[in-house]
Amino acid sequence: MATFKQAALSIDPPAAAGIDAIDWALVEHELDARGCAVLTQLLRPDDCRALAALYPDDIHFRSRVVMARHGFGRGEYKYFSYPLPDPIAQLRPQLYAHLVPFANRWNATMGIDVQYPGEHAAFLARCHQAGQTRSTPLLLQYVEGDYNCLHQDLYGEHVFPLQVAILLSEPGRDFEGGEFVLTEQRPRMQSRAEVVPLRQGDAVVFAVHNRPVQGTRGSYRVNMRHGVSRLRAGRRHTLGVIFHDAK
Repeated sequence: MATFKQAALSIDPPAAAGIDAIDWALVEHELDARGCAVLTQLLRPDDCRALAALYPDDIHFRSRVVMARHGFGRGEYKYFSYPLPDPIAQLRPQLYAHLVPFANRWNATMGIDVQYPGEHAAFLARCHQAGQTRSTPLLLQYVEGDYNCLHQDLYGEHVFPLQVAILLSEPGRDFEGGEFVLTEQRPRMQSRAEVVPLRQGDAVVFAVHNRPVQGTRGSYRVNMRHGVSRLRAGRRHTLGVIFHDAK
């Protein structure tokens, strides 16, 4: 099985090196301004199709969740088991390394006395010592009429404040509708919604729980939730990359 994963799902060195070439200063600006940022064409179409094709084969996953059974919406998703498929095992620490300075700055700004280590392996060790040992990267599948209610992926005491979702399907060809949606609950104000347009292979980085916002009297916290609007036709697959593990 390890040979299959390497042959079918490996990311070529240019794609991995491309993560370092992203304009991370612009990503930081977008995260500060809106709580999300798009990484254009993070994965190639072939990688997207190969990852989506894993969904029917339960050997890659530790559990399956049918959303309607839990009031989460409609649709389903599966959590990958360890060891993760190669693209995810490569992307997770590479993305973390670029996002961790933003996460540490956010926590300091919000007065949260938690700082994250520079390497993802060290952060996972912290999670595992607290009993958060179950893998959290997941593959989501939606068909016509499905949607994902607004929510937060917390999973335990140790939470990395940013996560990534990568669209594996192509809008207009594979599905219609199914937009990625973020909402922001500001103190003593009505919620603000943000619809994030994505193409196949695009990733969106977004706040898991809270983020700091600069106001006239200093910074304050806003509460973030994310979801997916109703799919009007077709089938949609998404890869979710969460950096903390679950209990």
